[in-house]
Amino acid sequence: MKLIFAIVNNDDAHSVSSALTQGGFSATKLASTGGFLMAGNTTFMIACENSAVDGIIATIAQNSRKRKQYVPNAASLSAKEAPESYPVEVSVGGATVFVTDIERFEKL
Repeated sequence: MKLIFAIVNNDDAHSVSSALTQGGFSATKLASTGGFLMAGNTTFMIACENSAVDGIIATIAQNSRKRKQYVPNAASLSAKEAPESYPVEVSVGGATVFVTDIERFEKL
């Protein structure tokens, strides 16, 4: 058995959750926060058979998309100049997926 951790943007969480349910997969949802943008994410924990891993990852990929977002960037200026903030374009969204082995799994 495998345990999949899938971290997705909150904007995609409902779509991913619905698609997993429609595919017959059970998932536990956890609220999480990314360290780079400090933005809200949803982390899904999914226990499955080894043969289901690729299908689950495909479902997640089809329902989470990358998008561009502008975030402020503090420019390093000399002490004589007033600090200004210039927006920087970053890519957000998509999914980060970890797959691990499960030594024991029980649903009580």
